[in-house]
Amino acid sequence: MSLMHDLYVVIAVSAFWLIAMIVPGLDFLLVTRLAVLRGRSAAWRATLGIATGVAIWGICGFFGIRTLFYAAPWLYLLLKVGGGLYLFIAGCKLLIGSWKSNARNATTASTEPVSGGFRTGLLTNLANPKAPVFVSSLFAAAMPQHAPVQLGLACVFAMFAIAVGWFALVAMVLSHERVSAAFLRCRRWIDRCAGLAFMALGIRFMTERAPG
Repeated sequence: MSLMHDLYVVIAVSAFWLIAMIVPGLDFLLVTRLAVLRGRSAAWRATLGIATGVAIWGICGFFGIRTLFYAAPWLYLLLKVGGGLYLFIAGCKLLIGSWKSNARNATTASTEPVSGGFRTGLLTNLANPKAPVFVSSLFAAAMPQHAPVQLGLACVFAMFAIAVGWFALVAMVLSHERVSAAFLRCRRWIDRCAGLAFMALGIRFMTERAPG
C-alpha cells in the first residue's frame, strides 16, 4: 500500500511538471534559439544544463526552500535581483548583437562554439526566482507529511528526466535542416524577440514583490 501511495505521488508530481515544461518559458525560448541557430549539439548541452537546474531546485524545494525564504526574505530578494540582472544583461547582449550586420554569422551559426551551452542552460534556469517557489509549492501540495528522502529524490529524478526528454525532443525537431533553414532567415528577429523577452522578464523579476 505504501509503495502504491509513493508511486501515486511520483506520478502526480511528474504530471504537473510535464505541464510546466510544455508551457513555453525562458527555458523553451533558450533551447529553441540554440537548436535553430547553433544546432542540435548546443541545444542538447543547454538541455542538460536546464535539467541540472531543475534537479537543484527540486532538491531545494523538497527540503523546504520556501520556508527558508520566509525566514530570511533577503535571500529571496538576492535571488530575484541577481537572477533578474543576469537575464536582463543576457537580453541586452542578444538585442545588441541582432543589430550588428555580420553576414558571416548567418552562414556559420552551426559552427559557433557550444561549450557554453550547458552553463547557459543552467544559469538561465537558476536565474528564474519563480522556479524554487513553484517547486516547493508543488511538493507542499503533493508530498505527504514527513515524506521519506527516497520519495523526494524519486520525484526530483522524475522531474530531471522529464526536462531532459521534453527539451531534447524540442531540440531534435527544431534542429532539422528545413526547420532551422527557415528560422535562420529570420535570425535577427529571433534574437530581438528573445532579447526583449529576457530583458522584460529580468525587469519583472527584479521589481515584483516577494511571494505572499
